[in-house]
Formats: sequence, C-alpha cells, structure tokens
Amino acid sequence: MTALSISTMSKPLSMQRGTEMAGTLFVTATPIGNMGDITSRAVSVLESCDIVLAEDSRVSGNLLSRLGIKKPIFSYHKFTEKKFLEQHIEELKSGKNIAIISDAGTPAVSDPGKFLVRAALDENIPVVPVPGASAAVSAFSCCGSIENSFVFAGFLPSKGAERVSECERFLSFGLPVVFYEAPTRIKDLLEMIKEKCSRIVVGRELTKQFEEIFVYTGGEIKEKGEFTIVAEPLKKEEKVAEIDEELIDLIAKSGISAKTACEIAAKVYPELKKNDLKKFFMNK
Repeated sequence: MTALSISTMSKPLSMQRGTEMAGTLFVTATPIGNMGDITSRAVSVLESCDIVLAEDSRVSGNLLSRLGIKKPIFSYHKFTEKKFLEQHIEELKSGKNIAIISDAGTPAVSDPGKFLVRAALDENIPVVPVPGASAAVSAFSCCGSIENSFVFAGFLPSKGAERVSECERFLSFGLPVVFYEAPTRIKDLLEMIKEKCSRIVVGRELTKQFEEIFVYTGGEIKEKGEFTIVAEPLKKEEKVAEIDEELIDLIAKSGISAKTACEIAAKVYPELKKNDLKKFFMNK
C-alpha cells in the first residue's frame, strides 16, 4: 500500500456526497478503559460525522467532551436499536454520515449496532469499520494460548438451563473460548467451566488502572470490575483419561468386552467419538 493510499484511508469517506449519494455508517471503536487507546482516525470520524449514535449518551458525551468534540448524540442501545432503525437508515440515505460507538470497545461485538449494520448493508449504504480496542482480542493476545483460533462467546444468558447449554455448546468446539462476564456472575461462570477446561485465563479491568491478567487455578476471586475470560476446553484425549477409572470399573464388574463397554460409554459420553474410545480400550 502506498503512502498516498494510507493518507487517504485515514480520513472519513465522508464528504464527497452529491444530492443522491448516501451517507456512510462508521462503526467506530472507542477505548475499553485507557483513553490513550483512542485512534486518531476515530477522532477524525467523530469530528466530521453528522450524528453520533451511542450506547449510553452520558458515557459517550463524556468521551466527546474530553476530546473537545461537540456533536448531536442519540442513545442507541439494546432497547431502542430496533425502534429507531428505520429513522437512522433514512438519515443515512439522505446523505448524513453516522458514527456508531459503544460505551467501550467495538460496536456490534456483544454491544448494540448489529441491526443497523445489517440494514445498512442490505440497503447498499457504505459501512466502514474504524478499528480500535477490543476486550476479546486484547485478552486472547495475552492469554498464552498456543492455538491460532478462538471462539467468541461474549455474554452467556444470565441464568437457567439456557446458560448451561450455551456454555457447553461453545466449549464443544474444542477451541479457546472468550467469555465476557459481569462481576456478579463471575464465580458462577468459573464454577461451570473449571472441570471442563485445561486452562483458564482471567482478564479483569483490561487496560484500566487496576488491570489483572492471571491463570485461574481455583479459590477466591475479586468480584469487581469487568471480566474477560479465555477458557481452553479439555481435549478429547484428556476427556478419555478423565473417565478412564469409571470405564475400567464398568468392565471389571460386568465382564463385558471392551467393544461393548465402548458402545455403552459412547452413549453416556456422546461428545466422545466411538472410534476414539475403541482405540483407547483395545490398547489396554
């Protein structure tokens, strides 16, 4: 990429609009804690856009005030994003440029924005990412995982069977899972996953003054701040080892063959492949 193209891309697409040209929706990342993480491009977009849509207009109003920016700010959160969707699409169609921001991090990633982004794309309205801070990426980069991929779960349902089933679904992919969690539910989450994971790294208050990043090995945890968890599920071979004694005991007491025991075990533990179990017992 040439220096010229870099310079051009550092500015908003903005302001070359004709009477029939739609505006642009800028999906703009803001700091997750440290004000130093705001990008010069994000500042430029916020300065030049016509409207700012904010998860919490008070939080974003404070951000813009610290940046010396005065713009119309409208609340756009999970309770209103569908209600005002058509209005904002019409504003974009009329040529207005809109920057959407969340309280912290990147919009539409466990934050409001996805419905507006989808509708804008469906209407052929330009959607431009303005990258920046992301708690999920920050946590994964500092968790020490040797995997090249991860699964993003975000916030699980707050309680009930749906919470448990969603947690198990994400862990079943066999890749590190990034969870977001509130301080009031962090103990419950760690209790749910600790026996199913080989490694859990806790990120608390990322980029803030009292930031902590540590490997969770059990015990008490400070229930304050915002949590980002990277959980590495047990591999299939580790799961086999985990049920080893139970299956050996089953064979010893019943006198059944290893093949039959494997078939039974496969029904009890559907997450394990029957062929893997068969190889395991045939080698005993």
